[in-house]
Amino acid sequence: MAILNQKTIKNPVQFEGITLHKGKQAKMRILPAEANSGIIFKRVDLKKDNLIVANFFNVSDATLCTTLTNEFGVSISTVEHLMAALYGMGVDNALVEIDQEEVPILDGSSKKFVEAINRVGLKNSNTPIKIIKILNKIEIKNNEKYISIEPTKTSLEIDFEIKFNNQLIGNQRNSINVYENDLTDIYNSRTFCLFEDVEKLKKMNLAKGGSLDNAIVVKDNCILNDEKLRNSKEFVNHKILDCMGDLFLSGYKIVGKVFCSQGGHRLTNELLRKVFIDNSNFSIFELKEKIVPNSFINKKSLKSIA
Repeated sequence: MAILNQKTIKNPVQFEGITLHKGKQAKMRILPAEANSGIIFKRVDLKKDNLIVANFFNVSDATLCTTLTNEFGVSISTVEHLMAALYGMGVDNALVEIDQEEVPILDGSSKKFVEAINRVGLKNSNTPIKIIKILNKIEIKNNEKYISIEPTKTSLEIDFEIKFNNQLIGNQRNSINVYENDLTDIYNSRTFCLFEDVEKLKKMNLAKGGSLDNAIVVKDNCILNDEKLRNSKEFVNHKILDCMGDLFLSGYKIVGKVFCSQGGHRLTNELLRKVFIDNSNFSIFELKEKIVPNSFINKKSLKSIA
């Protein structure tokens, strides 16, 4: 059943744009890769020691974005929107070449990554996909922040809630099934911030490339962008997008149910580390069965495979 084999993109796709936090122009190419390669970033601006494996153990910082660093101290940051697009679209293996230390932010969502992957389509290998099945409930509490993962039979469910004092954002909650639901609203949901936090970010040497072209900015009860909300739950849906991208740093598709309240990159990474520190928490298997639950087959991936 070829649909259950590992996939990569058929042809290279290229992106260029400003980076959110460093404010630099970045050029990036996503290239096809062999089965069992996983997702690997290559810093082409460096001559050596420039490969960074997209793995949760390589997360070196999670302050407002996810940063990966290899054993030689070479980093790539703001990987989460790209990783979410690859995960949701069913791309198991890819080489990402980039000439900066940060992935371009584009419009602040995964929309353009998904469109490019759809345009070139996916290519099957002869190697079965690997599945991580969660066996025990794991949870982390950090004051008002909370995240957990627990067993399910065949799906990856993400249930996320946010709570903001700002009346426009307020409390939002949404739940998705990554392998079954239409993820268009998730992919299209942009990063956001409060207007009063912009100067704080600048003083932290962050968001140097941020603008109304790549982030929703909320001031009091008003959205400053000309383009208003793309969907009614865009704020929490962007948090789900981030969570998807960070979960893909596990390396494979996960079968489990995630619940998160007011969390972010750091909490998701802490959850993965806690899961994988104990082998009794999970099992990894290749999906070779001829008859499997259709929740393993991403409908979006079906459309993009010739």
